[in-house]
Amino acid sequence: MAEEAQEFQKLQLEAVIGFNGHVFSGLRVHPDQEHLIYPLGCTLIIKNLLDGKQGFLHGHTNNISCVSVSRSGTYVASGQVTFMGFKADVIIWDYAKRDIYARLILHKAKVEALAFSPNEKYLVSLGGQDDGSIVVWNVEKKEAICGSPTSGQSSGHCLTINYCNLSDDVFISAGHGTLRVWELDLPNRKIRPTECQMGKLKRVIKCIEISEDDTFFYCGTTSGDILKMNLRSHLLSSCGPEKQKYSKGVHALKMLKTGDLLVGSGDGTLSIFSSADFKPIKSVSLEGGVSSVALRGEGQQVFVGTEASQIYRFSYTDFTPELITTSHSSAVWDAAFPLGTSELFATCAQDDIRVWHTETSKELLRIRVPNMTCNAVDFMQDGRSIYSAWNDGKIRLFTPESGRLMMMIPNAHSMGVTAITSTSDCTHLISGGGEGQVRMWEILKNTHRLVASMKEHKASINAIKLKRNNEECVTASSDGTCIIWDLVRFVRKQMVLSDTLFKTVCYHPEEYQIITSGTDRKIGYWEVYDGEVIRKLEASQSGAINGMDISPDGTHFITGGDDKLVKVWHYANGDVTHVGIGHSGSISSVRLCPNRKFIITTSADGAVLRWRFPHSTTTTPTNT
Repeated sequence: MAEEAQEFQKLQLEAVIGFNGHVFSGLRVHPDQEHLIYPLGCTLIIKNLLDGKQGFLHGHTNNISCVSVSRSGTYVASGQVTFMGFKADVIIWDYAKRDIYARLILHKAKVEALAFSPNEKYLVSLGGQDDGSIVVWNVEKKEAICGSPTSGQSSGHCLTINYCNLSDDVFISAGHGTLRVWELDLPNRKIRPTECQMGKLKRVIKCIEISEDDTFFYCGTTSGDILKMNLRSHLLSSCGPEKQKYSKGVHALKMLKTGDLLVGSGDGTLSIFSSADFKPIKSVSLEGGVSSVALRGEGQQVFVGTEASQIYRFSYTDFTPELITTSHSSAVWDAAFPLGTSELFATCAQDDIRVWHTETSKELLRIRVPNMTCNAVDFMQDGRSIYSAWNDGKIRLFTPESGRLMMMIPNAHSMGVTAITSTSDCTHLISGGGEGQVRMWEILKNTHRLVASMKEHKASINAIKLKRNNEECVTASSDGTCIIWDLVRFVRKQMVLSDTLFKTVCYHPEEYQIITSGTDRKIGYWEVYDGEVIRKLEASQSGAINGMDISPDGTHFITGGDDKLVKVWHYANGDVTHVGIGHSGSISSVRLCPNRKFIITTSADGAVLRWRFPHSTTTTPTNT
């Protein structure tokens, strides 16, 4: 993938909307107190807390599964998931250079957790369930010192590790029925474990926090309680809270300078507990289970990441959550700009539609429809409504200011609404369904009317594009056809056939040609008049092309697909001018903003990326 991209100029990535809240302890505050570090797919994002600007570390080939930052902040380490039978990389990054310092390859399938020693001499890495090993690495020499199986025969697999605060030779591992203190024997290149005695307790431990003086350590469990262990004797000191255990387990622990414990749970509760008797001091509920807790400074500020892909900031004194980062937590299927303005755009995913401010990436509006997936979204050209296509077979129209439901068309399609567009006079909607039908709806003041139903496609409609005069549209379908429809007589005017599942289609602005793409990895140019193929371009080395958009003057178009690359093409020459590398999942949609400054791309990993459009300097239309 990288080799393919190196031949061309790179697209400039300007901003990423997204945070993988399912990576436990994935949110970190850098010791300079000015930057947040967190993963999204195979990208590590460094966000400046002062001005909100982002930096990106690219190097992983698959989703990042764990993150660690050394005490001085010189190094950042990240591990990844891969496939069965393949090695999973650990990358140590040089933070100052924003570049790879070392790539460490030993673990199979997944790296579960990472921890730096206090003096940054060593990095300890924990393999996943299919790997079952702990490896200690020499950071300076970039090589493995020794390794060992994570747990004994009778125990389950490990889930977490943590280094002591005062010694480079002692660290702790824990997981399914296993809790061990390890000592590094450097002369013999071995690590020697000591089992901790928990009496009759059987627990699955998710997180470990060690006191500053290394006398005690605390373990958060899936049972919803916290174990306090003596690090010197390896014995259980106490267990709590006795009465109010967390229903979905303890997922994150942080010790404050006051000696109190900050506890994040799977049910979205963040609490402060007294570490002496496990009595709650303060508590607050957040959206989504807490997966990461990071302290800034002496703990005056707390950053919390949740599984709903939200990042909150707390002040320790008033303990009131401030939502600083929001994003989709599931695959994003579509994006759309209002007519004539690039200031904001909408995206849709499972459960919701969100409206964003383009320049700042701030969420302006969230429209929730629980347990449903929105397949397509767009703005009416008069700006008075947002219309959307849903997998429950309904078309929903919302107000763009408040997100209130204005109108709903039930049973619009029997197998879900998969594509939708509107006429320029805002009086009609054209929708496509999973069963292959194309329907036209008249939108009246408080009701709707089915005008026509066109039944020629045999599989789901993936895209609909309308001609400017509203008298013709083209539909792309998974049945291997694109049909150009007469919207006056509601009959087929022309059909394009190819050995592919068509994913997307665009009219050239002069409307004499259409361009298509799909699973055959080719871009086809076709005559609208007779449906003849003019040209076919090889668009990708791997995977379907799912999204496409064309510039208003027709000189360039943009594609994105399963190869995770964003490509800008010259229309007449058929050449790629720029390639963007940044997505970690299949790209689902591509949109060029009306003023031709930015490209917005969405993907299956929940990310929304904003790129600088490289050909925006000439003949840029005025932004209204």
